Amino acid sequence: MATMKDIARIAGVSLSTVSHVVNRSRFVSEGVTQKVQRVIDELNYTPSLVARSLKVKETNTIGMVVTTSNNPFFAEVVRHVERYCERHHYHLILVNTEATNEHLQRHLDRLLRKQVDGLLLMCAEPQDLAPALLSQIHLPMVVIDWWQQPLNADIIHENSELGGYLATTALIEAGYQEIAIITGELSKPLASNRLAGYKRSLLTHNLPLRPEWIIESHFHYQGGIEGMEKLLALPKLPRAIFAMNDSIALGAYQAIWRAGLRIPQDIAMVGYDNIELAQYLSPPLSTIHQPKARLAKHAVEQLIARIHQPNKAIENICLDPELVKRESF
Repeated sequence: MATMKDIARIAGVSLSTVSHVVNRSRFVSEGVTQKVQRVIDELNYTPSLVARSLKVKETNTIGMVVTTSNNPFFAEVVRHVERYCERHHYHLILVNTEATNEHLQRHLDRLLRKQVDGLLLMCAEPQDLAPALLSQIHLPMVVIDWWQQPLNADIIHENSELGGYLATTALIEAGYQEIAIITGELSKPLASNRLAGYKRSLLTHNLPLRPEWIIESHFHYQGGIEGMEKLLALPKLPRAIFAMNDSIALGAYQAIWRAGLRIPQDIAMVGYDNIELAQYLSPPLSTIHQPKARLAKHAVEQLIARIHQPNKAIENICLDPELVKRESF
């Protein structure tokens, strides 16, 4: 296997010149660069990525910490993140928190040992990390959606208050006035923001806010079933439901079917996230589209920019969601 010493000898240049050409670490004249490059091509030389990372203190590797969740939204975002990492010639190491602080701390330690260049954080569950642990992380970081504790990190998220407003307004404009909402955990900012959008829409359209139609649940399928069962047990059943994510909507579909009711004839529905499965439900689910590809693109590109410019100002990038109208209302 050819080495840089072999290239230097054949090209008649110093070893440091070859290193500068390979690593692009210093200016080398065009003529010398072409001569070295010809030898590199003739010898089919491939630089060692490990050795190069030790030299330039970069591994072209990004770590991504993701919460445990059966919500397909997270898997779809990760798929886009992988695509954009590959496009920018970065390798992605994905770790899962398993919803415990012990797992999270162990995975963070593992990523730091692997000398990742930066971290992407996408955790739906609250984490209670010791401040001492967070203070040890001196890496560029980008948060996708939210993180419980304040971090010196860029944030890429969607305008969840607008999304809640769009979902509720779409139902109102379709003729529905008795609209309930099944939320996720309201301790999470995106849940409280979407609820605020729901309330703002009702207020804007002069519709009453009925507290019994605001059901706090969880951002998963069972949360949708349980939330919908609470609504079905009420003396007065709403005519439409805003499910705060598509997983909740899927659970609500199940509960409505078990009750012998039909969507949208008996109860209309709009979800949130626009997961791939939404279009294949019966009937296909109307939902608020979270720009998953754009979230991933901005997150990867913002992290790479932060890696190369660590002192640039922290950014908070907010993307607008939009309604995807199907046949559930």
